[in-house]
Amino acid sequence: MLEVGTKAPDFSLPDQNGNIHTLEEYKGKKLILYFYPKDNTPGCTKQACGYSERLPQFTQKGVEVIGISKDTVASHKRFEEKQGLKFTILADPELAAIKAYDVWHEKKNYGKVSMGVVRTTYLIDENGIIIKANDKVKAADDPEKMLEEADRA
Repeated sequence: MLEVGTKAPDFSLPDQNGNIHTLEEYKGKKLILYFYPKDNTPGCTKQACGYSERLPQFTQKGVEVIGISKDTVASHKRFEEKQGLKFTILADPELAAIKAYDVWHEKKNYGKVSMGVVRTTYLIDENGIIIKANDKVKAADDPEKMLEEADRA
């Protein structure tokens, strides 16, 4: 996980519609950048739907929301359509941003060890500096917690 106070690494990734997004285009706005393991899984769906439901509140505070996983653009499109998501999801199958943000780690699941995305949420300020970092994310609680963090930022 990257430290609070560090400059957020830039990225250039396609969203669920194939449009490229970079960190630079969010300068001047606060940004929640959350990394999640996989589209259409129970925890990831709860987290994404929570952000989607609260999007008007984030927007009111001037905060943009972006989710990133290693899934493909096509997978993200299906996820967006199935769940009615209203925010940007970026595809990072090459793990460029995932590794730059230090969320690709060894994980244990039922005794099996594998590499994967550790669910992590960053709050980035208007100047591209990380002001909140959390790698102990509970999927269902994350959107509400980050809404509270956005109030304090």
